[in-house]
Amino acid sequence: MLRSNLKRITLLAFALVIVSSAAGYAHARFDYTFKVHNKGKNKIVKLMASEDGKSYGNFDIGDGIDPGETATLVWSKTTDDKSCEWLFKAAFDDGEESAPVKFDFCEKDLLLEIQ
Repeated sequence: MLRSNLKRITLLAFALVIVSSAAGYAHARFDYTFKVHNKGKNKIVKLMASEDGKSYGNFDIGDGIDPGETATLVWSKTTDDKSCEWLFKAAFDDGEESAPVKFDFCEKDLLLEIQ
């Protein structure tokens, strides 16, 4: 009886490890993405985000986002415990900077339009 219970507990523990590993793998495979559409006349060369409107961090946008282009960006998992609303602003190739735009990551359609 004891041996049977020990075997059952061992199998249950093994099953939990497999399920936990699979859940971690599934979570790692799916990133939070959002789209940025450049509605302006100049190329976006820098995209910045801020939760508090004071301190901005940069997104890696590669060579930039051309006018009329829409780019898909990946949101950092380090912000998972942060608020839904963030401010974004862009720097353009002519040296100008856009006004901050409020963006809610809890909404369904994640499209940020910068002009």
